[in-house]
Amino acid sequence: MSTVSRRKFLSVSTSSAALGVVGTQPAFLPLLSAQEVKIASDMVRFRPEIEPLVRLLEDTAREKIIDVVISAIRSGTSYRELLAALFLAAIRNVQPRPTVGFKFHSVMVVHAAHQASIAASDDARWLPLLWAIDYFKSAQATDVKEGDWTMPAVNMSRLPSPERSLATLGQALTDWDEPAADVAAAAASRVSTSSQLLDVYASSAARDFRSIGHKAIYVSGAFRTLEVIGWEHAEPVMRSLAYAILNHTGEENPSLNNFEADRAGRVNWELAETISPQWLAGKLNPNVSRDVLAALRELSPTDASTLVVELLNKEISPRSIYDGVLLASAELVMRQPEIVPLHAVTTSNAMHHLFHSVSDDRLRRWILLQNASFLAHFRIAATDRGRLPDSKLDQLESHGESAPLVDTIFDTVRADRPSAAEQVLTYMQRGGDIVPLIRKARELVFSKGTDSHDYKFSSAAIEDAIAIDPKWRGHYLAGCSYLLHGSSEKTTTLSERVRAAT
Repeated sequence: MSTVSRRKFLSVSTSSAALGVVGTQPAFLPLLSAQEVKIASDMVRFRPEIEPLVRLLEDTAREKIIDVVISAIRSGTSYRELLAALFLAAIRNVQPRPTVGFKFHSVMVVHAAHQASIAASDDARWLPLLWAIDYFKSAQATDVKEGDWTMPAVNMSRLPSPERSLATLGQALTDWDEPAADVAAAAASRVSTSSQLLDVYASSAARDFRSIGHKAIYVSGAFRTLEVIGWEHAEPVMRSLAYAILNHTGEENPSLNNFEADRAGRVNWELAETISPQWLAGKLNPNVSRDVLAALRELSPTDASTLVVELLNKEISPRSIYDGVLLASAELVMRQPEIVPLHAVTTSNAMHHLFHSVSDDRLRRWILLQNASFLAHFRIAATDRGRLPDSKLDQLESHGESAPLVDTIFDTVRADRPSAAEQVLTYMQRGGDIVPLIRKARELVFSKGTDSHDYKFSSAAIEDAIAIDPKWRGHYLAGCSYLLHGSSEKTTTLSERVRAAT
């Protein structure tokens, strides 16, 4: 490896520990002064065992980061350590403002990249993480141009008492009170269980349609990432989540107003109280999923959630209702394969995860209602960007007596989207194995993907395709195929570089 500049590694002892190097300092590492490795007192600090690796990612130039990280891997740095360092470096250096999105995708893509890594073949397993590290460096540079925000140290003098911290956090989020939420998040993260924290954050992240679902996406991804990297890193993550959730895009305090983005959430808390206590005992009915799909083509946000209440009270399983919601998100992608429908899929995936993960029963009911309302919001937002074709996912038909080859399908993806969708449906309905299909979809993201949405979308779509009722699996994947990558697309330079290096 070429000579590394003086800010690329920290001290001999801390760098060696972070990189798994035993013994004397490697020859390519220059000496560093104490001043060069000093952390500013007004900057949030991470745990000592991870801070050096975080600094490595922060301080290495983008053009050198892949070589430096590959060297660290070869020296013993583990996948888990790199994943944690990446997540924390992005949280400390990239501001979730002016909206939770854009450059902040460097944070939100981390869990999707991890999902891709664990599902990859052995020879491609490092690719998603290395791509995400490179993407972080791009987002970091953008943040520098926009003001060079850094997460500050917590104001220790304002911490609420441990026994009051969780309640204080919930109230601060309800009141959209940023300073109070920041210190309460720090305090609550030290004494609360992950389940307690998730209930508080989920109820706030899913309450409004600002940032087209990114708040729910971030909460879901952050909690899932902490499950991998360890809850010892929770405090800065909880503070970051609170800061992101309380973004209201320059409007007056939402708790004191009645903005459109908040109305369905408030109505749905009332509707959740009208659902039968036996709502989880409903019967599966795949045909109801089609009814939900059809209704979501027309209904308003509150009418959509009202329909869900009616179905639950008619003893329909929430699983069948959720399948209709997922189908509606995939259909939007088919009708308009662009950024807003893409987020209908990734947001529904996040809310689906929150629905299965929160502990409070009323909150679970409310999340299901909110997801239906969000699909109506997404349809309206997509329509505002252009007329939606009158395409219906449930009317898509398969052709041919046998399943097409997986390679044939992906030769068509992106080149001819309608034909590829039909081939996907035919493949699934003619007994094709879903495993090679989704493996190929992931591999093409590794080699062709250039954007965080490539990872976020594919990971969300694949996860929900496995979860949805088999009756609708082919249709769901067919709709989502409009935004998957095809074999004919150009292989990225980064992919070629990483494969050559590893």
